[in-house]
Amino acid sequence: MVAGITDDHLHLHTPCTDTSVRELLVHVVGLTEAFRQAATKEAVGRSVPPAGGPGAPLADDWRTRIPDQLHALVAAWREPAAWDGETEAGGVVAPAAEMAVVALDELVIHGWDLACATGQPYQPAEKDLTVLMEMLEHTPPEGVPGLFGPTVPVPDEAPLWDRVLGRTGRDPAWSAA
Repeated sequence: MVAGITDDHLHLHTPCTDTSVRELLVHVVGLTEAFRQAATKEAVGRSVPPAGGPGAPLADDWRTRIPDQLHALVAAWREPAAWDGETEAGGVVAPAAEMAVVALDELVIHGWDLACATGQPYQPAEKDLTVLMEMLEHTPPEGVPGLFGPTVPVPDEAPLWDRVLGRTGRDPAWSAA
């Protein structure tokens, strides 16, 4: 996904409300490291909410940093100890298994956000969507401030991916055009 993002894409809007591709990449750089540290428990008691917003700088090496951090994040969560006890990311403390699902949600949903904004194909694994739908099934219609916007109504018979997107406040039919 990251390899397909050009400098010409950085100003484009994403399905993530009022967020450009550049701003979302800043967020992804931060979240990939935060959730790796959540897996290793190295940030427990020291994590802070992520910096970001319209003026936040995008690391010059984002094209290599994001894939490297994703590999490190996956490796960290493959360790059995990552799933034990509580952990912390972005100033939030939660059971490690729940934090792993939140990390999955961040990666899958923002992957789609970036794919849509930059015109790239994207289809997450069905098993990941099943895990996400279990987490999202009780999302209130007004959304969850700081996490998801108001839910977008999607028919029960719609594909699982569309229903997951709707629960996160995204319109499955969103297009950069």
